[in-house]
Amino acid sequence: MEARNLADFPRPVHHRIPNFKGASRAAEHFPRLQAFKMARTIKVNPDAPQKNARFLVLNSKKTLLVPTPRLRTGLFNKITPPPGATKDVLRKCATSQGVKNYSTPVGLDSRVLVDLVVVGSVAVSEKGWRIGKGEGYADLEYSMMVSMGAVSQGTPVVTIVHDCQVVDIPETLLEDHDLTVDYILTPTRVITTGCERPKPTGIVWSKISCEMMGKMPVLRSLHCREEQAGKDVTLRDKRQSPPGARAALSTVRSPRELPSLESGSLQGDDVPSSTVYVGNLPRDARVSELKRALSARGAAPSRLTWQGPQRGAFLHYRDPAEAWQAISRLQGFCLGANTARVALARRQGASGPAGGRAGEPHPDP
Repeated sequence: MEARNLADFPRPVHHRIPNFKGASRAAEHFPRLQAFKMARTIKVNPDAPQKNARFLVLNSKKTLLVPTPRLRTGLFNKITPPPGATKDVLRKCATSQGVKNYSTPVGLDSRVLVDLVVVGSVAVSEKGWRIGKGEGYADLEYSMMVSMGAVSQGTPVVTIVHDCQVVDIPETLLEDHDLTVDYILTPTRVITTGCERPKPTGIVWSKISCEMMGKMPVLRSLHCREEQAGKDVTLRDKRQSPPGARAALSTVRSPRELPSLESGSLQGDDVPSSTVYVGNLPRDARVSELKRALSARGAAPSRLTWQGPQRGAFLHYRDPAEAWQAISRLQGFCLGANTARVALARRQGASGPAGGRAGEPHPDP
């Protein structure tokens, strides 16, 4: 696309869903689809080549949902234009800046039903097999929507690409968690794929890493919900525990036995990624009370470092997967009248950031 000058801003189009000349024209097929006419709520990816598709959804007075970039702050944002918005204002709402300015988050408990899904693609075949930019966000978004009951196997999926992006894709490249498409829109044609390959039926937790869990709070929440529902939520890099092994609270160490500790951070050596910080505990909280509460949540660590004066504690787990599992289980954790602050701990150097000081809370964001 770059060599033939088919690409459009932002360039170069490598390592992204490529924008292309004629993207707006390709999107003009969208409102003519029967699936579009029948839909009330449509999810469209936030990439540049789908900007006109987002505008057409708003202009048709349908509900537009846009995933948050890289799922860092949630799953969806609902785009709500101002009352009496003109077409020019709607076009602004459809831009990346407009998505930021005119959106409200849609939570997991919203009971939203998505009637039509639009995804970006790097390449797609006429059979409906799709390749994204390789990071798996579109597949994961769809799987999350399945898990929260927002879509079903019958929910149509559309992609908008340049004609040159329609290529033959070997079926051997596809995995069970890969999303397929039902309609392909290009500047010159509409392709109905008739794809019968099943779409993802939910999140495949064995494909999810601890790193991904750390970056996506919404994924942690879904992990917690599915675990509570009795599903297998073992992560990809979860090490197998020895038979009969379980996390147990051991003797609480005094901070004097460890490197100098600050609220939410360990100074000196790196904090292992299997350490969780719990802060905002009641001033009169006792270690035994915290231990009982953690055990009741199924989040008992292998070792606990108490920081009573700082109203916090470090929870040390056997591996990162167990730490993230604990964070999921401690969502909304309260001790007494206080809602605790729970996060993965990280290292804070001897001196704080420029203009700051050491000793401030430093759990991972």
